[in-house]
Amino acid sequence: MPAPPPPLNCPPGLEYLSQIVLFSFESSNVYEIKNSFGQRIYFAAEDTNFCIRNCCGRSRPFTLRITDNVGREVITLERPLRCNCCCCPCCLQEIEIQAPPGVPVGYVTQTWHPCLTKFTIQNQKREDVLKISGPCIMCSCIAGVDFEITSLDEQIVVGRISKHWSGFLREAFTDADNFGIQFPRDLDVKMKAVMIGACFLIWERTSSGL
Repeated sequence: MPAPPPPLNCPPGLEYLSQIVLFSFESSNVYEIKNSFGQRIYFAAEDTNFCIRNCCGRSRPFTLRITDNVGREVITLERPLRCNCCCCPCCLQEIEIQAPPGVPVGYVTQTWHPCLTKFTIQNQKREDVLKISGPCIMCSCIAGVDFEITSLDEQIVVGRISKHWSGFLREAFTDADNFGIQFPRDLDVKMKAVMIGACFLIWERTSSGL
């Protein structure tokens, strides 16, 4: 049976996102993005130098280039330099998602809250589409940390970004975290790409490494 055609207005390379509902990746500044069958569909690499990573840490600006299995860059994530202090509401975290590279399809912006970790998903017009809410305490040694993806009024849960604990020794001595993304199958493919950007932004917030 032939594969179904990609959805209309699907950016090149994002057709893989129309058929899958779960992502996972392991991270140490190079990443694998897999589907629910454990097959790698994308490879991602951070384009920053050693000096920026060590001087700025988790606050650093970065460009993350996501390529498919033939080496074609299909998604680019751009994060500007931001303060990592939750007491500075004027310097909250943000990431821009481009697909194809150079064409913004959405943004993930941190929403200030005195206790909780919250983000807003926006489309290419900077219109709010979805919310993401996480726990109060962010620690890389906590197993099963979940971030709920909800409607704008936060009344309907439509998906989840989950950090899966990979074991004490691995957590203590490496950056090899595992994350999964669950979203509706019929979610717009561009918003699925934005969810990948949200996952990387959340990883930066929950990871203790570079």
